[in-house]
Amino acid sequence: MDGEELTEQETALYDRQIRVWGANAQRRLTKSHILVSGIKGTVAEFCKNIVLAGVGSVTLMDDSLVNEEALNANFLIPPDENAYRGKTVAEICCDSLKDFNPMVLVSVEKGDLSARSTEFFEKFDVVVIGYGSLATKKAVNEKCRKLSKRVAFYTVDCRDSCGEIFVDLQDYKYTKKKLEEKVECELNFPSFQEAVSVPWKPIPRRTAKLYFAMRVIEVFEENEGRKHGQCSLLDLPTVLEIKKKLCEANTVSESHVPDSLLERLITGTIEFPPACAIVGGILAQEVIKAVSGKGEPLNNFFYYDAQDGKGVMENISNSFTS
Repeated sequence: MDGEELTEQETALYDRQIRVWGANAQRRLTKSHILVSGIKGTVAEFCKNIVLAGVGSVTLMDDSLVNEEALNANFLIPPDENAYRGKTVAEICCDSLKDFNPMVLVSVEKGDLSARSTEFFEKFDVVVIGYGSLATKKAVNEKCRKLSKRVAFYTVDCRDSCGEIFVDLQDYKYTKKKLEEKVECELNFPSFQEAVSVPWKPIPRRTAKLYFAMRVIEVFEENEGRKHGQCSLLDLPTVLEIKKKLCEANTVSESHVPDSLLERLITGTIEFPPACAIVGGILAQEVIKAVSGKGEPLNNFFYYDAQDGKGVMENISNSFTS
């Protein structure tokens, strides 16, 4: 991404952004290639923000067809049924995103993300998985880590009015300002597999309850062979049984994961648009920081709950067990 300089047209279009984060950061953005899988409300907000910021290209993967849930939160899908009949969500969103910034190449890749080879991910600088299964997130993250180049990896999940972002930048160097001076910093990120496998007992009690609740829901969906959001209140007894087993295995009290929170996550299958805007905005901000190398990145989870309006960062790693 350290190739050519910005063109005259790019400099004019991104003038305000260049004044904020500099020409070098904007140049890295315009040469970056982003892969996005799973396009619901939060990911639609993310895509809109990075396209407006001026990344080089965005490749979309989502072969699902439009349903009522998609229309509720994904503003990239036009309300006119004739406009999306016979098209996948990725194809519809691709058409809409092109209108936001004609200078960004937006394309569609069809097929199953988890079935892609390791080499497939080499052409991207950032991979974002929205609403993916536990197995898909683990598999794709490991493939990205096997590459000779560093590929920034993110997952995002929104249920009801709650959101989760996971970040893996591997060994990451960046600059930040300290007392008017630029300081070189370095962070080492755990993989997704490592971050979700940390024993619960050493994790501080103040940690967001959403971290534990999301792990319970992931295990439920994997055990039951469900896709994201394919659950209802009828599944609550099974979910609570899984919670009980996980708490016992981690030797923690069942109060670690409130039943009321789990009920919200399995019954609130339709996203809350204001939460989508916030979580999608945070995700876009983090990707821009990672690509530009400017600013301290989120390390390594972010949680938002519209019920109390709080957003919190959590660093979950094996350092708790050291």
